Amino acid sequence: MIKKMSPSESDFAIPAKNCYRMVILGSTKVGKTAIVSRFLNGRFDEQYTPTIEDFHRKLYSIKGDVYQLDILDTSGNHPFPAMRRLSILTGDVFILVFSLDNRDSFQEVQRLKRQIFETKSCLKNKIKENIDVPLVICGNKGDREFHREVQQEEIDQLVAGDEKCAYFEISAKRNENVDTMFRTLFTLAKLPNEMSPDLHRKVSVQYCDMLQRKSLKNKKMKDIGEAYGVVTPCARRPSVHSDLMYIKEKAIGGGQGKDKERCVIS
Repeated sequence: MIKKMSPSESDFAIPAKNCYRMVILGSTKVGKTAIVSRFLNGRFDEQYTPTIEDFHRKLYSIKGDVYQLDILDTSGNHPFPAMRRLSILTGDVFILVFSLDNRDSFQEVQRLKRQIFETKSCLKNKIKENIDVPLVICGNKGDREFHREVQQEEIDQLVAGDEKCAYFEISAKRNENVDTMFRTLFTLAKLPNEMSPDLHRKVSVQYCDMLQRKSLKNKKMKDIGEAYGVVTPCARRPSVHSDLMYIKEKAIGGGQGKDKERCVIS
C-alpha cells in the first residue's frame, strides 16, 4: 500500500501519514457488507451475497489536506487464517460486527478482539495490554423483532477499560446509529470527523482531480472548511508483497512524516 517515491513520479501522491486502512471483521451474515455499503454509497441491499474479500478505497479533501482510506471487507468464513492475520497486521482501525440475535457471532467478536490485540502486540513488540487499537464493536440488526441472545452486561464487560474501544447497537438496514458509529471510530483514531459519511460532500469520480488541486492550493482556497469525498472505481487490493512491505515499515517506524514517502493510488 505504501511505496517510496518522489512526488513527481505520481500525479496523485498522498503523504503516508494520511493513509489508513479500515478492516471489518465478523461472522457470516451479520451485516459487514451492508455497513460498508452504507459507508460508501448510503445504500442497503436486501439480497445477501457471501463475501470472499472486498477492497474499496475512498479519497478525501478535508481542510486542504488529502487523505486515503482503504476499506477491507473480510469473509466471515476466514478459510485462510494467514490472510486474516495479514489483514489485521495492515489494519489501522477496526469494526467488529455481530448480530444481536446470534450468540455465536458475539463469541466470534470476542475471539477477534483478542486476536487483534495479540497480533498487534507481536508487530510492535509490546504486551497486548499496552497496545492502542482504535476499534468499534457493532451489534447489528437492531431493526428486527428477535429474541436477544447477547445481554448488555456481556457487552459492557467486553469493552470495559479500553479507551480505544466503543460499542454501538445499529441497524444497517434502517441506517440507525451508523453515522454516529463512524464518527466515534474516527475520533478514537484521531482522524478527521469529516471522514464520516454524513459530514462531507460526496462528489463523483470525475472530480477526483479536484482533491489534488485542493491539496496543492489549500492556502488560496475560499472554501477551505469544506470536506469532500470520492470513492475510487475499480480499486485493487494491494499485493501480499506490498502488504508485507507496509507491515515492515510500520514495525520499524518508517514512512511516518518523511517528505519523500507517499502512498500511491494504484
